[in-house]
Amino acid sequence: MQINYKHLRYFWAVAHEGNLTRAAARLNVSQSALSTQIQTLEHQLGHDLFERRGRKMHLTEAGHIALEHADAVFSLGEELVASLRGTPGKQRLSVRVGANLNLSRNFQLSFLEPVLGDPDVHLAVYSGRLQELLIGIETHDLDVVLTNRLPHRDTNSNWFAKLIDDQPISLIGTSGKAYAGKSFPELISQNPLILPASESSIRKDFDALIESMDVMTSTVIEADDMAMLRLLTRSGAGLAILPPIVVRDELASGELQELAAVPTLHERFYAITRTRRFPNPVVKKLIESAEGAEPKPQQ
Repeated sequence: MQINYKHLRYFWAVAHEGNLTRAAARLNVSQSALSTQIQTLEHQLGHDLFERRGRKMHLTEAGHIALEHADAVFSLGEELVASLRGTPGKQRLSVRVGANLNLSRNFQLSFLEPVLGDPDVHLAVYSGRLQELLIGIETHDLDVVLTNRLPHRDTNSNWFAKLIDDQPISLIGTSGKAYAGKSFPELISQNPLILPASESSIRKDFDALIESMDVMTSTVIEADDMAMLRLLTRSGAGLAILPPIVVRDELASGELQELAAVPTLHERFYAITRTRRFPNPVVKKLIESAEGAEPKPQQ
């Protein structure tokens, strides 16, 4: 089967514009002619490339794959010119990653590390609320979503979550203070605490643990953002209940110290994707790398 590259260019223009009217004006053709050409291409490929929502044209899964190839095809002309001028370019794969707003930045970097600096991979990272990110997965606008909270999944959900890491939770404090020789109950009862917000899974598990231990504690600060918790811990305002990965750099430099593991507490990290007929090879590489990382000790 020979693809008509004029049809492909029309598809390419609509995909980037997201709107038939703008694409038709850009190509100087009528909307009806443009729509007909795209339908012909869809018939050739055997897949719908767009779905309409209001006035917007949204790519289907097959549409996203077609766009990646169309981008490559139409960049070849530019690469040809660049090569003849002595400045050749390269075709790149792309991956779009969503991350829950309160997710540790250090964990995100660890997950993305296998492709960081790879000139053949175009990486786009977005932060947002989990429900918004899940919509991105459903509409193929995101390839994978990272979260530390397993969302509710009903029978209409097209996504699935894969456990990729399990981190212990520790009691973290600034260096240079006299904490040596004290037990975990003594440390949390004699020092103010910096805690994740009450709706987080870590906080709920910690509160349940404290209740079972029958220990009196004093919470001085709580926050729902891991980056803020990291800064608060560095300030020395109290002892923090955190996954060590959140303050990995400070622990390595000696600015902070890990005083004790919090009994039975841990934080799980998930990669959320959806079943695709055309899996993204970069996502596969990232997830396999995360799963193959050295396992964390369990408490």
